[in-house]
Amino acid sequence: MREKMIQLKSKILSVPRKKLLIFGGLVLLVLLMVVGMIAYGVYQRIYAANVSLKSSDKQYLFISKNDDFEHIKVKLYADNIILDKAGFEWVAQMMDYKKTIKPGRYLLKNGMSNRDLFNLLRSGKQESVKLIFNNIRLKEDFAARISEQIDLSGADLLLALNDPQKAQSYGFNTENFLCMFVPNTYYIYWNTDVHEFLNRMKAEYDKFWTEEKQQKAQARGMSLIQVSILASIVEKETQQNPEKPRMAGVYINRLKNDWPLQADPTLVFASGDFTIKRVLNKHKEIDSPYNTYKNPGLPPGPICIPSIASLNAVLDSENHNYFYFCAKPDYSGLHNFASTNAQHNRYANEYRQFLNHEKILK
Repeated sequence: MREKMIQLKSKILSVPRKKLLIFGGLVLLVLLMVVGMIAYGVYQRIYAANVSLKSSDKQYLFISKNDDFEHIKVKLYADNIILDKAGFEWVAQMMDYKKTIKPGRYLLKNGMSNRDLFNLLRSGKQESVKLIFNNIRLKEDFAARISEQIDLSGADLLLALNDPQKAQSYGFNTENFLCMFVPNTYYIYWNTDVHEFLNRMKAEYDKFWTEEKQQKAQARGMSLIQVSILASIVEKETQQNPEKPRMAGVYINRLKNDWPLQADPTLVFASGDFTIKRVLNKHKEIDSPYNTYKNPGLPPGPICIPSIASLNAVLDSENHNYFYFCAKPDYSGLHNFASTNAQHNRYANEYRQFLNHEKILK
């Protein structure tokens, strides 16, 4: 054995030094190439474009509060947004994303790398959504409309709207709680919860009711809630904004003179049948606090969420001597206003004849 070792050593020593250097250089080159290929693969997984959007240059990823990494993968993989899925999951593991999932609505851009994507998702820097609500009568409809636009349970919101203590904490009761919501376009985070939503809407309500608006309400002898309730009636009486201040003035004249409001839209609300086009005498017998033919003053709550135009119409109501109004006998949506009952009856008869002629019987 010793002799064989001596012979091997002798052979190695007999190899020219130049050949040894070439061999070593080749080995080093191969090692560098392998390391380079590995480094390039790692670089590609981290920095190469891995988000491919098919329909546009940008798209949104919605992450709910109960989503885990598996749910997020399903959402991304379903549309084949991620080109290299293995690389995506490897980077997620390297960046420990599973422990830092933050819900929200995130803007994805075409060509994003895995690093770009996870930096965005880990930061929680989400895009707000445009929240719009208008022309809503009931709390159930309002809760449903909101839940369609943000990740908020309609059932939870409705529960809050019907909670006496919750309503009282914001300065309302369950009958008039909808007065707190001023229709407008709001930008809000998609993952806003019920508590955050109510706080935001109260802040917007306080912002809307400036000192000037509050002084106008006081000048008409009305609270802010009463303004909203009357505005809801005006809202359902006419869609013509220019005549809303005049119509509001009619109702304020009735209130000041202790007349019943006798507002037909309140009968429609009390009936629960919102398909009614013609209010009949039978509707005036409905037993409801919203029947303003039977009950004096304003109803206990709004019959819809009034628009800003209707709110301003009450605040800027006309000062006149009209106590009556009746729709014009056409499809203009406009009204004839009257100071006397005799004049009003003429207008009312003309309108009834129009309804009969058009076969609008109920």
